[in-house]
Amino acid sequence: MSLVENDSPRLPEVMAALVGQPSHATSIGVTGAPGVGKSTLVNALVSAYRALDRRVGVLAVDPTSPFSGGAVLGDRVRMSDHALDPGVFIRSMASRGHLGGLSWATPQALRVLAAVGFDVVLIETVGVGQSEVEVAGLADTTVVTLAPGLGDGIQAAKAGILEVGDVLVVNKADRDGAEAVVRDLTAMLRLASTPAASDSPGWTPPVVRTSAHRGEGVDQLTAALDSHAHWLRSSGRLAERRGLQAQQEVEALAAQRFLADVRDVLGDQATRIARDVADGVLDPYTAAARYRTARRSDEGV
Repeated sequence: MSLVENDSPRLPEVMAALVGQPSHATSIGVTGAPGVGKSTLVNALVSAYRALDRRVGVLAVDPTSPFSGGAVLGDRVRMSDHALDPGVFIRSMASRGHLGGLSWATPQALRVLAAVGFDVVLIETVGVGQSEVEVAGLADTTVVTLAPGLGDGIQAAKAGILEVGDVLVVNKADRDGAEAVVRDLTAMLRLASTPAASDSPGWTPPVVRTSAHRGEGVDQLTAALDSHAHWLRSSGRLAERRGLQAQQEVEALAAQRFLADVRDVLGDQATRIARDVADGVLDPYTAAARYRTARRSDEGV
């Protein structure tokens, strides 16, 4: 896992060794705005799955520390209940400026956990509000978490997070205003011409009430998650979704390697090109073309 997150030169060798390893892991992404109780909900889900004797891995993506450059580790503190459980593995990963609520290394970390025999991998995003929808392209099932007092369902729809949700959770349901959030979400799902999960025709996201710190509603949530997993398999959508996930992963790695190679070729010229764009001497498209030209020249094209 450290080799993955540090982009070690040994990483290609390690990932190649994982090819062909049997895996039956289910990945579940948990997203939502800060303060909705994602970490507490993930902690409760870990307990629920361990009660079913399932091995659980957790990838908790934390904001990057401005001092050390590492993860803040806030989520690991909240999940200390499982620190001594050999059937649970928790890894805090720094976002390191990556947008979308995830770390760039999350897809490879997910592959590692799946290859070593975990049954369920829970992926918790940073909690950056209106931009953390990238998890929908990584997880088999995406859980969108909301809470009363932090914006109604209409605000959530405007943020775009409802569109990526396979299961919608109203956490902190013991607080005032929870019923209003459930009502708003249910009404919006009924008004939609297609299910809220736009890439999942035939599946209507259920709205589940939970109070994670009390352990209430967690069994209903795991039942909804298992139901979605069964639907994915029976409908053939699981293979299709994972194919898209693999395509995005490969393209992201190719783009990363391309930029690294171009920077090596350009050297200090890359800084000068960027300065020309900032000074208004050069437009971004011409600058990007120079990057491509440098890469082709390096390849002898």
